[in-house]
Amino acid sequence: MRLEEYWGVGPKTRETLIEEMGRERAIQAIESGDVRALADAGLARGRATRILRRATGGDGMETLATSDARSAYKELLDLAVEHAVTQRAADRIRVLTPLVSRDAMNRRLDDVVAARDAWRELPEDDRTAVLDAYDRYDERDGSELAAVRAALALLEAGVDSGPFESIADLDSDRLEEAANALAAFDGDRVATGADDELDRLRRTLGTVEDMDANALEVIDELRSDGVRDVDQFREAFEDRLVTETDVTIDRVRDAMVTDAADATDFVGGTLRSLRSDLTAAIDEREAAVASDLEDALEESRDAVDRAVEAVDDIALQLSLARFALEYDCTRPTFVDGERATVSVVDARNLSLATRDEEAVQPVTYALGNHDVTDVPEDVGSVPGDERVAVLTGANSGGKTTLLETLCQVVLLATMGLPVPAERAEVTPVDSLVFHRRHASFNAGVLESTLRSVVPPLSSGGRTLMLVDEFEAITEPGSAADLLHGLVTLTVDREALGVFVTHLADDLEPLPAAARIDGIFAEGLNPDLELLVDYQPRFGTVGRSTPEFIVSRLVANANDRSERVGFETLAEAVGNDVVQRTLADARWSE
Repeated sequence: MRLEEYWGVGPKTRETLIEEMGRERAIQAIESGDVRALADAGLARGRATRILRRATGGDGMETLATSDARSAYKELLDLAVEHAVTQRAADRIRVLTPLVSRDAMNRRLDDVVAARDAWRELPEDDRTAVLDAYDRYDERDGSELAAVRAALALLEAGVDSGPFESIADLDSDRLEEAANALAAFDGDRVATGADDELDRLRRTLGTVEDMDANALEVIDELRSDGVRDVDQFREAFEDRLVTETDVTIDRVRDAMVTDAADATDFVGGTLRSLRSDLTAAIDEREAAVASDLEDALEESRDAVDRAVEAVDDIALQLSLARFALEYDCTRPTFVDGERATVSVVDARNLSLATRDEEAVQPVTYALGNHDVTDVPEDVGSVPGDERVAVLTGANSGGKTTLLETLCQVVLLATMGLPVPAERAEVTPVDSLVFHRRHASFNAGVLESTLRSVVPPLSSGGRTLMLVDEFEAITEPGSAADLLHGLVTLTVDREALGVFVTHLADDLEPLPAAARIDGIFAEGLNPDLELLVDYQPRFGTVGRSTPEFIVSRLVANANDRSERVGFETLAEAVGNDVVQRTLADARWSE
């Protein structure tokens, strides 16, 4: 395969990869999703990530039919990356994509759920030991030695279930031998400390080199000791070499020159000869030690390769497990065939949970042929089996948040990851159309929006429509007509969809397969903050509540003229309602 055939690899990128890595290594890095290798070759990390997403999950990326769907996908990856135990695991999370095979979704879920359960049951001390091992692994840049040591640390922690099963049967003694052999190399050279004799020869060579660099000083010191004739000088120099360099007398005598013209020539020639002799001895010894180490590594090669692969895979599974535990995520159930649905019980919005999980109100919601029967008592009836819903209600009532929550659940499920809900049923879709509210009121925005949300409905695949306040991009009359057309088209195409709007009354009559749901504001608290029940009520129009907002403006008015203005608005929305709202807020205090 040619490099240019990969999405995002043009002539310039191709030349960079070939120059830095070679064609085969570049293809291998792309096929294996190795962000680090491409980044090390000179590609920006973000660009490398985008190339790999398309290379390893291009079909899944096609599911994200709008820019808002793609943004929601990236936001989820960013949340998951925060729980990565290594940089390599973070890189691998960033290239996870929606999956198109139900088997692939279930396989990934099997792995992540098993890792989540194993990590949850692990004692705190063992968790700390595992994370410390991965910290050291990360510091050593994921080398073979770092992987083997990480595997040893995991074995020592005694973890052997879930994702750890892949290393449970590795021989720790064999891994220890491999670690020692790997540690004995410093690049292509045998490292200091690997062999006593090699270390001794290197120290000796260092001393001889120092003496050679200061040969004139050596001669002067020998002469200052009273050495005068040639024989005495030879003897004194011989004694000094044996004493200070740890060289044997035989090696010293073999190195001494016999035809020197003077003392300088004699000392310099002897030291050069000795250096040459020691260098040869070091090379010979290093080759022998390296050969023994390589033999030991060859015997442990299978264990090392398994450790490298397992440690990397465990890091990914643990990272995703920690993400799932952080947000109390559960395994979704996939529903196929005629029974299409997206349904959640006590679902939580992850974007809100990152800020204040205590303040997140779980919601129950359902589209299509679901099995949701346990709704909160004050909601009334359970959701019907309508495939399409029009969601109405108060400003700041959580309608957009509900859309985002459903989007997050569907994305995570199709990526083969647990979802933030007590229970969830998901029919994976071919196109996810998520459209956030964009307050740009012009024909260009309307046209581009219609171009992004309508084609997926016409493609023939299964589609989920999550559209927020479509009326924000055109005038209300036309918006109502267009929105009614979108709802009708969604029903006709047997898609699933939720449409958030304030124009519910203008959409009547809706198709039979569509319903209206509502979210209700309940008043103001003593701090004059809007009290909202974020749980939708099914089959009920949720009215906007301007009287609550006006009540707050009246109470917070800074001067008399400002207050008079807001009181005029209070008359318009119903002054008695405004005053009752303010009284209720004070009473609750």
